[in-house]
Amino acid sequence: MNLTITELYEKMHQNMGNSGWWPAESKAEIIIGAIMIQNTNWRNADKAVARFRKQTDFDLNKIRQLTTEELQALVRPAGFYKNKSRAVAAIFTWLLQYDNDYQQVCQVLGPKLRQELLKLHGIGDETADVLLTYIFEQPTFISDKYARVLFTQLGVPNLTNYQSLAKQVKLPADFTSTAAQDFHGLIDEFGKIYFHPLTKFQESFLAGDQLIL
Repeated sequence: MNLTITELYEKMHQNMGNSGWWPAESKAEIIIGAIMIQNTNWRNADKAVARFRKQTDFDLNKIRQLTTEELQALVRPAGFYKNKSRAVAAIFTWLLQYDNDYQQVCQVLGPKLRQELLKLHGIGDETADVLLTYIFEQPTFISDKYARVLFTQLGVPNLTNYQSLAKQVKLPADFTSTAAQDFHGLIDEFGKIYFHPLTKFQESFLAGDQLIL
């Protein structure tokens, strides 16, 4: 069956229910998680996030008061601890310019928001899109590895890196931020079930479907 982006999301939601993504109790926790998950798996990222929870309870002032050594110690289970600790410090310092008000960030920066996020240390395309979707509630498609594998299975060719898919996918205008958040979560949950090994995809409810971009 040929599917549009909207139809793909609706089919995944119908078969899998709400994804519950991003699993966190605050936006600060989501920001930490989005940085910790870079270049590692959820098990390692969750260990680092748990350390932040115990040490700071994701209080922005407590996070900012951490020394470089303390930050690195919290980040260490997620790997790349020097780079990721710098990224954490950079984004929470940046947010202070806007009084920690996410709506104010959107109002001041408008369409330049993604560009400004990419200027921050340790924030690349994928993390920027995660932040746009989950922190600033701007519906954005996140072209992560699971999305590229899924779209390849659905007939989209030459998906070699993040931009190769991102430049092809724009969410429909009626996609809400809630739907965009759920769509990303569903794709990643689907990948955990059906891509290990990849042959399991043929057992899934999307086997035989083709995506029309």
